[in-house]
Amino acid sequence: MKHDSRCRSIVASNVAKNYGDILALGPVNVKIDEGEFVSVLGPSGCGKSTLMLIIAGLLEPTVGFVEVNGKLLESPMTDVGVVFQDHLLLEFRTAIQNVLLQQEVRGLDRKVSVQRAKELFKTLGLTGAEERYPRQLSGGMQQRVSIARALVHDPAVLLMDEPFGALDIISRTQMRHDLERLWMESRKSVVFITHSIEEAIGLSDRIIVMSNSPGRIVEEIRIDLPRPRPAYLGKYPEFAKFADEIYKTFEALGVYHFK
Repeated sequence: MKHDSRCRSIVASNVAKNYGDILALGPVNVKIDEGEFVSVLGPSGCGKSTLMLIIAGLLEPTVGFVEVNGKLLESPMTDVGVVFQDHLLLEFRTAIQNVLLQQEVRGLDRKVSVQRAKELFKTLGLTGAEERYPRQLSGGMQQRVSIARALVHDPAVLLMDEPFGALDIISRTQMRHDLERLWMESRKSVVFITHSIEEAIGLSDRIIVMSNSPGRIVEEIRIDLPRPRPAYLGKYPEFAKFADEIYKTFEALGVYHFK
């Protein structure tokens, strides 16, 4: 199967992953519709990142399979952008050179990629930082550059593994707003891995809640709050309802021990 065609849907069926004799994930069934923003929320070590890597075709499941556009995924997906918690920027390249690494690796049109990069820098509040090196950028700016790098080739799918995890709460709130704005403009299919209940509610169309390891899906919650969503989600009574539902699920699983 060629994976450079535009992605319409992703389906993971009965996917599980063993590391030796240790079951790390599953089995789980996940469906991501075209243009849907889905967060995967769960405790540390439950297999969230493993699931994302399997969906990307970067890790082979022990059992089960993934389909993209109804066809079996047999090699890494290419129509995809990936963002990790660590920005993974090359220290010897400027910010814009890091972003344009996609153009070089993929053999894309240089002029088009440069224009796209400049637009992303403007949208992400990075204007003026194009020629700075990673060490000259704040943590939030470094992560913005990594997001621009993941989007410069305009992928249909965006996979994000706790991309805001190392940021302070103020930076995280701004990044959440900026990411939602970018998504609303492009409607890419997004899988967003997070530990943050507020982040998941603030960004998602749907939240997949996972159990302790080995991770299994214990709940799926559709978030029907209007968009764009405000910095302070507490203005919506529904936010407290969604958050309370998730906290109670984690408490029932033994993730939290409240008295």
